[in-house]
Amino acid sequence: MEGNTAWLLTSAALVLLMTPGLAFFYGGMVRSKSVLNMLMMCFGAMGLIGVLWVVYGYSMAFGDDVGGGLLGDPFEALGLSGLMGGDALSTTGFVAFQGMFAIITVALIAGAVADRMRFGAWLLFAGLWATVVYFPVAHWVFAFDNEDSGVVGGWIANDLGALDFAGGTAVHINAGAAALALVLVLGKRRGWPKEPMKPHNLPYVMLGAGLLWFGWFGFNAGSALAANEIAGVAFVNTLTATCAAMLGWLLTERLRDGKATSLGAASGVVAGLVAITPACAFVDTWGALSIGAIAGILCALAVGLKYRFGYDDSLDVVGVHLVGGLVGTLLIGFFGTTNVNEGSVDGLFYGGGASQLGIQAVGAIAVLLYSFVVAAILALIIKYTMGLRVAAEDETTGIDEAEHAESAYDFAGGRGGRAASVDTGAPSGNAKKLEESKS
Repeated sequence: MEGNTAWLLTSAALVLLMTPGLAFFYGGMVRSKSVLNMLMMCFGAMGLIGVLWVVYGYSMAFGDDVGGGLLGDPFEALGLSGLMGGDALSTTGFVAFQGMFAIITVALIAGAVADRMRFGAWLLFAGLWATVVYFPVAHWVFAFDNEDSGVVGGWIANDLGALDFAGGTAVHINAGAAALALVLVLGKRRGWPKEPMKPHNLPYVMLGAGLLWFGWFGFNAGSALAANEIAGVAFVNTLTATCAAMLGWLLTERLRDGKATSLGAASGVVAGLVAITPACAFVDTWGALSIGAIAGILCALAVGLKYRFGYDDSLDVVGVHLVGGLVGTLLIGFFGTTNVNEGSVDGLFYGGGASQLGIQAVGAIAVLLYSFVVAAILALIIKYTMGLRVAAEDETTGIDEAEHAESAYDFAGGRGGRAASVDTGAPSGNAKKLEESKS
């Protein structure tokens, strides 16, 4: 028991690290005048959702069902009452672990609205969406019936029987659908798609991808909730699929564009992590390789859909997380096998027929539609009350200065020369040489 608790708490810390990793990943992809705002959107989600989770979010997600497998009782563990001492103390590890899932799910949405959404509006949307979408959907997907305690869980996990080991539906499809709805309501960035909006710091992007990959081992293997063989399977499959996805993305770039890019490598890593998340404990090595390669190729192609259909998903949340989540969730119906986990099913390629594929599709579509519709309603309410977007002038000059009164880079303050000598009263080295040459 102590070993399992230690692994769960370690995994929770790894998952928390994913959100700063995401901040660097997204932050490097935006222009230099927007990087602080992107970091703040991710860190803001950490603060806000962390509070909501311990106050009522955990209870809504994992409390006893209050009807139809749709929602846990929000008052059952209000403020984690009854969970912070005595015999229930071991539950706090699970509370912490699942809280990190809630945080990063909300933070994922931020990349879609880079450069143009007001920070206050973002926090309001994040809090409302977590309350009416993420917490209930986590109940649908992650809350299992407990016969010993009599607790009833969510409908997707128990009644439908869809498999989602670590969050393909509850996290990635959920966030991707909300991102699509939000960008449709928010509108395009000024100048998109005619104006070049290239990443300002690709090393940040690579660093962020590396931190995400590192933390994702806690995300997936930690979802076993124990230091056991299933955690090992999830860990190895997370490595396997991610490597294959990166290669798949790079191959697609090479064939389509003639070059394999660092941005493509980082994006392929994330696509593979997303796709293997729901399947990581339900497939063997060949399944993991296949899911990763398919996700890398399809997500690389999907990021171009925004140009065809005209929605400005700034950092490709839809193309990577919605599409990658759908790929991983649906492919369980093909590659699932009981050879690695008795809790899995045999998919179509392992003699199990197509029934599980249909079940997976129902779960995925239900989450997608619910998240999309509710996110659109929330965004419209905020748009016509407090407003969603920064002013056009502020978007042009830079959202960092407009929303946070800061800039990420000070290019003028530390260059030396005549400007540096003004404050100190003493000439700089270059200024002194100039004076000597004049004399």
